[in-house]
Amino acid sequence: MTLLDDLLDDLLAESDLLWNAVAGLDEAGWRRPTPAAGWDVATQIAHLLWTDEVAAIAATDKGAWDALVLRAMEDPAGFVDAGALEVARLSPQALLARWGSARTALADALRGVPAGEKMPWFGPPMSPASMATARFMETWAHALDVYEAIGIEPEALRSQSGDRIRHVAHLGVRTRDFAYSVHGLEAPAEEFRIELTAPSGETWTWGRERAAQGVVGSAYDFCLLVTQRRHRDDTDLVATGEDAERWLGVAQAFAGPPGEGRAPR
Repeated sequence: MTLLDDLLDDLLAESDLLWNAVAGLDEAGWRRPTPAAGWDVATQIAHLLWTDEVAAIAATDKGAWDALVLRAMEDPAGFVDAGALEVARLSPQALLARWGSARTALADALRGVPAGEKMPWFGPPMSPASMATARFMETWAHALDVYEAIGIEPEALRSQSGDRIRHVAHLGVRTRDFAYSVHGLEAPAEEFRIELTAPSGETWTWGRERAAQGVVGSAYDFCLLVTQRRHRDDTDLVATGEDAERWLGVAQAFAGPPGEGRAPR
């Protein structure tokens, strides 16, 4: 089994958790507001399926992708949200059916990208594995908003996601310099040492063991932080060094402008 196969299996499992949580909701349940301002449950699912569809287009149809990019250039800041809000008008049954098709199409499209090639995206081109990692991160993060909206404690599902969240943690570490840049800050030249405790109790590490600056703590809290689902003050993360502490205040694993984050609890 390849790395991409592993990633797509984990993405499927995480998507299934969310699918099972929303499949039985009535119309009122789909319209419950989530912690993301202006987004109800339907919008969260619509955003995931819309992005899955667009990613599949990017991997398979250059002409359609180029046309989509031209449309995006007309409203760079609002294009993605507009797509989600439009799709969210569908009935719950239509949303689920379309999301199911999008999930399958995305997996097939990523498996079909020739080895060694990258696919276009709104930022730099991405490998199929990088895209699958990004889709996992977004699915996990947006699912947390849905669970909160419908009264499921996210921590109750922590064991079901388990060590799959390593994909989110890895992306959070890899996007360190990007997080600095979107906040107008210069990224440190030195590498940080990151040591996180996985849900299984395993220790995950990145960076040189004797690095002068670093971060230690719960992998789950780190993933909540880099997806901006929890405020820095509400995590158990401990930073060593001024630059590492600053990073925890601006970290984001997702593309685009800086997010507003969440208020302290």
